[in-house]
This record gives sequence, C-alpha cells and structure tokens, in this order.
Amino acid sequence: MNYAGISRSLLAFADSLIGHKTGGLAHVNVALSTLMGGISGSANADAAMQSKILAPEMTKRGYDLPFTAAVTAASSSISPVIPPGINLIIYALLANVSVHQMFIAGYVPAFMMALSLMVTIAFIAKRRNYKPSRSEPASGKERFRYFAQAIPALFIPFGIILGMRFGLFTPTEAGAIAVLLCSIIGFFIYRELKPYHFKYILKETVQGTGSVMFIIIGAMVFGYYMTLEQIPQSVASALIELTDNKLVLLLLINVLLLVVGMFIEGGAAMIILTPLLLPAVLNLGVNPVHFGIIVIVNIMIGGVTPPFGSMMFTVCSILKVKMVDFVREVLPLLFALLTVLMILTYSESLVMFLPNLL
Repeated sequence: MNYAGISRSLLAFADSLIGHKTGGLAHVNVALSTLMGGISGSANADAAMQSKILAPEMTKRGYDLPFTAAVTAASSSISPVIPPGINLIIYALLANVSVHQMFIAGYVPAFMMALSLMVTIAFIAKRRNYKPSRSEPASGKERFRYFAQAIPALFIPFGIILGMRFGLFTPTEAGAIAVLLCSIIGFFIYRELKPYHFKYILKETVQGTGSVMFIIIGAMVFGYYMTLEQIPQSVASALIELTDNKLVLLLLINVLLLVVGMFIEGGAAMIILTPLLLPAVLNLGVNPVHFGIIVIVNIMIGGVTPPFGSMMFTVCSILKVKMVDFVREVLPLLFALLTVLMILTYSESLVMFLPNLL
C-alpha cells in the first residue's frame, strides 16, 4: 500500500478533513487508522504501517515520540473493528453468526472509538500546544480533489465486502484479493507501483514483521502455557458460576477479556474464550453479534496495554520507544477507549442499530 500510493492518498484525504485542527497530525493518525481498517483489517499491520509512514512526520512536526507511539498504537485498535476486520470473521465462524451482520455491527463502535480518541487528543494537543498540520481548513474544492484521488483506495474495503456478500470469494481469500486490488490500483491508476518495487516490498515486509513475529511468538508461548494450565478456562467457569445477573456478568467478562488481551494474541484469545463464554451470555439473553463486538473491542484494548500487548510491542519496537514512556502517554487514550467499551457493553441497541436496520 505504501509503494502503490494508497497510503499517501488516504493520508492526504484525511489531512484535508482534519489537519487544520490543533494536534492535526495526531487526529490524522486516528482518521488514517479508521480508513485503513477497511483495507488491512489487522491492528498490528496498521500499527506497523503508521509507525513507518506517519510517526516520523509527527516527530518532525514537534510531537513527542512516546505520545506519537501511544496515538499510533491506540488508533490501530480501531482497524479490526471495521469491516473486513480479521477478528470479525473469526468471531462469526466461532459463534456461528452472520459475517455480514458482524461487519455491519462494527461501524458504529469503530466510529465511537475514533471520536473518543480524537476528543482526548484535542485536550492533550491544546495543553502541549501541538500545531496543526495545515494553517487553515482546506477548501471544499481541495477536499473534493483529495477525495477523488482517494476513491480507488476507498473502493478496496467496499469491493472486499461486496465480493464476500455475493459469494465471489471467501473471507479467507479476501486477504489475497486485497493484495491484488492494491497491486492493480498501484500499477494502473496511481501508477506509482513498479515491478522493481517488489523486491523492496518483500525485504521490508520480512524486516518489519520479523521482529514483531518474535514478540507474537513469545506471547503465544505464554498463552499456550496458560491454556495448558487451563487458566482462562478456569477463570471463565468461575465467572459464569459467580452470578446470573446479566449486567454483573458482562462487567466481569470485560475484566477477564481485558486481562487476557494483555497476555494472549487476539485471535488465540477469541478461539479460547468465545466457546466458553458464549453459551452463558446467550442464556442471559445477550445478542451474539453484540457480544462479539464486546469481545473484539476488549481484546483490541488489551493489545495496547502492558505487559504483553501486541500493538504496544509493535510500535515500541519500530519507533524505539521505552515501554515506561509509552505507558505514561497511553493512559489517557486507554481511559477514552474503556469509556467507549462500557457504553457499548450496556447499549445493545446502539451496537445493533445498523444490523437491525439493514
């Protein structure tokens, strides 16, 4: 996406919309994660991409490096909630619910997460006097021009969703289709992608994912140990036996999922816990699609949180930020995301508004 010009076009479009605000590039960071979520669908991929593209520009404009890392990691938690997020597909398969409904249900929570981060960033940016990325708002004509340039990039998530909706390809094949669409757009529309770029793409992919994969391997080994000792299963069973009050059980499940998300990679955590927790919440009348959003948002927030949050490690390893500095800067952003999580947990109608409408 970087070599194809897709990231550049989305960045320019996001900057034209909100770059004039105080802390403009930090807002652009959140907006870009929201736009990129429909293409990558992966929090770690989004965190790595933004760490290489936008983070250097933020530090050049005077943003503190730990704050830049915190914003990048926190905003990457939005990506898997937006269709066609990988975790949406995994949960749909585990819970035997419609992939289409999970996709539609992700939009409102993702928008709320983005809005909460932007409000928090606005307060921090004003206090620290972070400058906008542009001196004045873009004109309507300029915004339309950048939007027109971004249309091919914005088509990718809609093309993937429509393709799966009409049975042209499976969710598993969607990743390969995304690569194909990016290549076509880069070669024939933006004309920035060249054949010789592929050796650099492969090299940077190996370098970028290599260190991250070692971190994920470590987290998975620890997760395997916890699974072997049946720690998540024991805790989940204890929670279910503790109460039959729906509101209390959802609160306890939130705590469990947040803690598990700190130690175990998101997909693995869902595979372990969803079959254990889903029957209990269904008996209490919780909608399975609503519960899926709760699970995914929880695990994504856990991925930003120490000690083993995968997005935290991804960003800190690429930007060379100390974990202590990262934690200090990410706390206000985590509070914002947790506030959204509580609203989503106890507002089923809010999550199910679009799925019921469509």
